[in-house]
Amino acid sequence: MATQEEKQAYIDDMARKRGYVLQYHKVMAAQDYDVLQAANGLVNAAYLKPRTLDAKTKELLFILSLTVMRARKAHIQAHIKVALDLGLSKEEILEAIEIALPEAGVVAFQEGFEAWLEVTGAQGIEPTVEVHQ
Repeated sequence: MATQEEKQAYIDDMARKRGYVLQYHKVMAAQDYDVLQAANGLVNAAYLKPRTLDAKTKELLFILSLTVMRARKAHIQAHIKVALDLGLSKEEILEAIEIALPEAGVVAFQEGFEAWLEVTGAQGIEPTVEVHQ
């Protein structure tokens, strides 16, 4: 049985390695630490551990896959923020999200796009004619 201090150290280590933690990580650390560790082990092996793909490429793939899977906006945004921290441009991130269009369709794309828009603050062009909102 893990102590409260061990659980806190684990969630802090997750935050350092990932650059974010999600709400379910926090709750699972307190409520089912063993399952959190098991799930995080897979993430470490496939995503965090240095392998052939560099961190920037993995972030773009993560953003795309989360978009296609219609993940929660906060989850997509966490990865967008990490990608920006790694030096990816907002245009590179948008290009990755746009790959969802032919494979997953407009509805999936819009979720990723809205997450990107809120993080980057990108501006659009407003029509000069009257339209429905």
